Amino acid sequence: MTAPSDDEFERPAPSAPVDDTPTVSCSRCGHTWDLSYELDELRLGNQSVEQFALDHRRHTGHFPDDVSPWVVKCRQCPDGEQFLSEQSARRWARTHARHTTHTVELDHADGGSQRVEPE
Repeated sequence: MTAPSDDEFERPAPSAPVDDTPTVSCSRCGHTWDLSYELDELRLGNQSVEQFALDHRRHTGHFPDDVSPWVVKCRQCPDGEQFLSEQSARRWARTHARHTTHTVELDHADGGSQRVEPE
């Protein structure tokens, strides 16, 4: 028995490289960005979209499309902040409530609203 020659094997067609670089759009700015800079140069990995959204807000005053922050507001003083993760928002609310004995509201675009009371 002889071994089959290379001509007898069917070779798969070469596939095009997969471009899975995330993109972010902002209808207010009328732009769409790919995040290759955040991935390749800044090496942010899984946090590239979050970091871009935070930088975008810092430079423009608003978040890009499809980004809904957690809004944390003190009910007694003008202090407040916006966060992209619930965990960060809760930590800020608990810390503010503990240090000031003020009640803090947590709101999210999904309609969820919660109150953090001082301990």
